[in-house]
Amino acid sequence: MIEILKILFSMPFLLYSCYSDLNSRRVSNKVWKYMLVSGAGFIFYDILTGGVSYLMSLFSSGILVFTVVYILFQFGAFGGGDAKGLIVLSILFPSYPVFSFSGKIYPLLGVPPIGLFTFTVLENALLMTALVPLGMFGYNLLHFSSEMVENPLYMFIGYRTEVSSLKFKKHLGLLEKFELDENGSLKRRFARTGLNFDAAQNPELEEYLKKGLIEKDIWVTPGLPFMLSITGGFITAVFFGDLIFYTVMRLIIS
Repeated sequence: MIEILKILFSMPFLLYSCYSDLNSRRVSNKVWKYMLVSGAGFIFYDILTGGVSYLMSLFSSGILVFTVVYILFQFGAFGGGDAKGLIVLSILFPSYPVFSFSGKIYPLLGVPPIGLFTFTVLENALLMTALVPLGMFGYNLLHFSSEMVENPLYMFIGYRTEVSSLKFKKHLGLLEKFELDENGSLKRRFARTGLNFDAAQNPELEEYLKKGLIEKDIWVTPGLPFMLSITGGFITAVFFGDLIFYTVMRLIIS
């Protein structure tokens, strides 16, 4: 019962973080502070009932998740708000939540061998994020144009949009750098992580378009709200388990 209560308690914070991430691509530190402070009762209850074994799992979960998340954050895999959310989850769920409901035991696929719940949440989140390029490619196929033949790999990480419409859009990054050389020719180079873009601060794109130096459509990449993936990873971890481990095992067995 306590595991169900912790799951229900966590969902409003995760859903609000998704809302915030969608709107501003940021999640306030207050969200995770409130979640940790208001969830302290669960932690104290688990300490009283679990004793030393619970404290050991709490310590190992917190340290391991903090280390992995910190390394991924330093490599730019996700933002600070995402990292703090995962750390708070590792404290609230130091062991894998197992519960029964309507005659079934969850997670349906069983507890993975590692048994660290937050790792499973992160794995499921990364798996969902990995599906985004396929969705992007499918979108580009539906809106295919001859310009895409020049940059087929761009179809997995971005899409083309009109320069004139950029002022009305948010959370986009340019996939290409535009630089004028001494002869007035425009050089285009791939921007690996997507350049932060603000239409109001980049009027040169409109000038390039007027001079015919660029086409009316340019490649952009959307800033993805990773909290959506984390929340999806949390839900799938609770009800199903470790999707990557299960998929790999099914492939090995078959």
